[in-house]
Amino acid sequence: MDITEAQRATYEAVLRLKDAPFVAQRPAYFSPAAAAQAESNNLQAYGHFAQTLLPLEYTGWIDECGAHVASCYIGDWSPLHKLVVRGSQARAFLAWHGMRDLSRFEYGQIKHHVQLDENGWVASEGVLCRLGEEEFLYTAGSGDWLLWQASQGSWDVEVQDVSPEQFIFGIQGPAALDTLEKLTGESLRDIAFSRSRMSGINGVPVRILRTGISGELGYELHGPVGHANEIWSAAVESGGQFGIRQLGFRSQPVQHIEAGIATNGLDYISSSVVTPAVPRQFRMAFPGGSFVPRNGVTDYFRKPAELGWGFRKGVPDRDFLGRDALVADAAEGEPYRTLVGLRWNASDVTAVLAATLGEGDLPDAMELPRGRGPVFDQVLVGGQCVGASTGRTVSVNLRSTISLCVIDPAHAEPGTEVVVLWGKPGTPQREIRATVAALPFKPDRRRTDVSAL
Repeated sequence: MDITEAQRATYEAVLRLKDAPFVAQRPAYFSPAAAAQAESNNLQAYGHFAQTLLPLEYTGWIDECGAHVASCYIGDWSPLHKLVVRGSQARAFLAWHGMRDLSRFEYGQIKHHVQLDENGWVASEGVLCRLGEEEFLYTAGSGDWLLWQASQGSWDVEVQDVSPEQFIFGIQGPAALDTLEKLTGESLRDIAFSRSRMSGINGVPVRILRTGISGELGYELHGPVGHANEIWSAAVESGGQFGIRQLGFRSQPVQHIEAGIATNGLDYISSSVVTPAVPRQFRMAFPGGSFVPRNGVTDYFRKPAELGWGFRKGVPDRDFLGRDALVADAAEGEPYRTLVGLRWNASDVTAVLAATLGEGDLPDAMELPRGRGPVFDQVLVGGQCVGASTGRTVSVNLRSTISLCVIDPAHAEPGTEVVVLWGKPGTPQREIRATVAALPFKPDRRRTDVSAL
């Protein structure tokens, strides 16, 4: 059995036995680059990204969290769900199930594909890349919603789960281009932002996508899992002179907060969790934090405008799933809550971090650089809840504790003073002062003009 067959067999076993006890009755599923990563994974500690086990740290989270600003990193996003959508109605199927216009979609182009349910809630979102006339690749935290939708109706479309057959490595930061050009042996300056093309590494065909999940100049490598180890090692070697770091799972989500990007399962809960398309790929734990839902699980769902993914000029005329709900929302005239950043008061955060060294009741611990799993905290003004904070993280680049926040428009102005209620109900909760900030927290360098570098 070759590497690809082994990955596929293990992947399918994990999905089939998803509710079985870990290890005893469910096989461990590692990255296809696990052997190469083990050379630098000195702690031999792993965390779960979807079904996949990834190293938590390599050189330490402080060092790794600063790499995308100081030099560059290589990180492993192979656990993402990867679906190939093909057939005579592939583009029509994707256009109906996504809120973005696909009428002008060039070969190799990349689009953010936000999928809604009939109520206008975000059901899934990810990156859509056009591979051919009627062939597309969708990568996301979970593609289960799209798989389920393909099983409904009579679309002439095939959706194939190729997750265990392809790796995805992110190389992000100001030294990313130098690293990749040395790695591939060719100029990559023709790849504009949100575009991709094929290249090769040591004779292995790979697709290089120019993306920007870090808010910096960045790329993704997509290739066959049978060559994942050699390509990971080659990338680390090529980036050595440029200061590349290997990014552990512990540090992966930090950059998303700095860049103002909400993450499925962490900053909002996909509405697909209450449908027959309950995610297998990206299963969510019930959120922690001080936020208390009044309307059940839907209080963790989000409309696209609440995450910065709305329409600038109103809901367009073309048809897509969820459009009627967005039109009805607009007719009611109620403004959506908006996504902002929060900078947490350093003294108040320090008091929570140092609580174990003092006296009195202990509040919920603050994990560093951020907590694992979804955490939603109440945001208060005058003692009233006006929003929900998520993704609290320590940013070594900003030397600040920051988070995202979906907040009532009346309190969204940068500089507004708010209070975050820290700690689950029933614990010694702490009030932490915070200030509303514009997003992203740091300059957006995703569209850097590489021709001048």
